[in-house]
Amino acid sequence: MSNAESQFSAEKTVAGHDGRIALIDGIRLIAAILVVLYHYTAWHHDRWGTVAAVEAWPRFAHFTMYGNMGVQLFFIISGFVILLSCYGRTKARYLGSRVGRLYPAYWVGVLLTGALVLFVWEKPGPTLNGWEVLMNLTMFQGAFKIENVDGVYWTLWSELRFYILILILMALKWLTASRVLQFAFWWPVISLVFFLAFPEGPGQVWVDQLLQPKYAGLFTGGMCLFLIYKFGQSWQRWAVLGTSALIAAYHTGIYGPHEAKEFVGIEPVNFVYWLIVLGCFSLLAVVTLTPLSRINFPGLKTAGAVTYPLYLLHQVIGWWLIGLFSPLLPHWVTLLLVMTLIAVAAWAINRWVEQPYGRKLAKGVENALSRRRRAD
Repeated sequence: MSNAESQFSAEKTVAGHDGRIALIDGIRLIAAILVVLYHYTAWHHDRWGTVAAVEAWPRFAHFTMYGNMGVQLFFIISGFVILLSCYGRTKARYLGSRVGRLYPAYWVGVLLTGALVLFVWEKPGPTLNGWEVLMNLTMFQGAFKIENVDGVYWTLWSELRFYILILILMALKWLTASRVLQFAFWWPVISLVFFLAFPEGPGQVWVDQLLQPKYAGLFTGGMCLFLIYKFGQSWQRWAVLGTSALIAAYHTGIYGPHEAKEFVGIEPVNFVYWLIVLGCFSLLAVVTLTPLSRINFPGLKTAGAVTYPLYLLHQVIGWWLIGLFSPLLPHWVTLLLVMTLIAVAAWAINRWVEQPYGRKLAKGVENALSRRRRAD
């Protein structure tokens, strides 16, 4: 193994004019829109004036019921992007970048949605009190079994646990190509062993919290794609990528149909979910490992920028808006109107919250951690 491969250097990966793989931003937005359509037209809410959304969209829902697989694509992208974002950075800068990226828009989303369910909406999704809303501001409510202000926030707790694992690798000085590959192999494999050993009961709860067996292969598959992207191909990297993808497909094939039956009322066959997961890996591989990684065009950066606040705002607030407009407008008009309003709100949060305050928060956290380290 060459010296360039043996440890992450201070050089930045550049795949375009600003160091970003622009098409990833576009894929993120597509994944978010799929999740939005799933929650609006397939999930079992009654805001369309029917018992379940699938009754309002009997044909469309047979397609949008798979929209929750956008989360799988998010997690795969996170595995790739997180290594790209910590490449050549100190622990302080890594933590600062994560805090600055995650929290400003999240705080706005929690406060807006919390105010809606506490003071405005007589029939809210979650049933919360003020203390639980405040606890949601930490983003660690999942660790204490506190209900999320918006159901989609469960994914953030999964992301946070993954970020903590990366921080541990950095602290142990294991953020090298060879050690990251070993980690990418053993995490989903060990998680699968424990998942099979503890199929139910308290043991399963601990396995889910500590190892995230359902999603480990998604994160590690994205990490493998980064290693191939940055350091080149090898049979070991492709083998670990394949292992991650197969384990991720196995888990998704189990809980995907179960969730579809529970939350939509339709039970598809397992292999559809296997194909979707493998398709998500293939899509990111094509975007990152081919000349497409150098493609950029106007609008992609904005698409990536609004994706996160769009995801944070869309579910509970969107359901409330659907309940307001659906008695007055045709369903398609209501759907397009609500999605447009949420997109505009997401753009506004990015423009007036994330851009001015995200960077300041990131820099402040980085400086505070750096000063503390020098003091120690």
